[in-house]
Amino acid sequence: MIGTAWAAGADAEHGGLFSDPAFWVAVAFVLFFALAGKVLWRRVSDMLDKRAAAIAKALADAERLRNEALKAKADAERTLAQAAGEGAAILQQAREEAERMQARAAASLETAVALREQQALDRIAQSEAAATKEVRDTAVDVALSATRALLREQVGSPSTAKQIDEAIAELPRRLH
Repeated sequence: MIGTAWAAGADAEHGGLFSDPAFWVAVAFVLFFALAGKVLWRRVSDMLDKRAAAIAKALADAERLRNEALKAKADAERTLAQAAGEGAAILQQAREEAERMQARAAASLETAVALREQQALDRIAQSEAAATKEVRDTAVDVALSATRALLREQVGSPSTAKQIDEAIAELPRRLH
């Protein structure tokens, strides 16, 4: 009966607003959402805070990685510049060494040519000396043969024997 009366609105004037079930449903609805909203709000807020912290950490990591990458890039550029400088120095040193080796080779070649020329001149002088000696020896032999032949023809006279002895004694001194 009470349920019917309330449904019919017969008792609505006796209790007023507090006796209306719609009021209590609305109050329960508001309380439920206020309590659930507070808990829900706390959870959403915590979740958003965690997400913000994760984003801040990711940004900090990205900044740190960026700084490390810039430092690595600077190191690589410095190393590249140093390597280029060392390469240029090595190339210059190699050129200088090649020039020194070329100068040494030219000096060695000049020395070898001079040595060969001197050897050739020495051989020519030896050949000239040998030819001169051979001509002189041949001339001495011819002169001795002619002198002996002449002396054999003239050996019979006494004055010639004296001249022959003198000539024979002087021959080696005059011919050599």
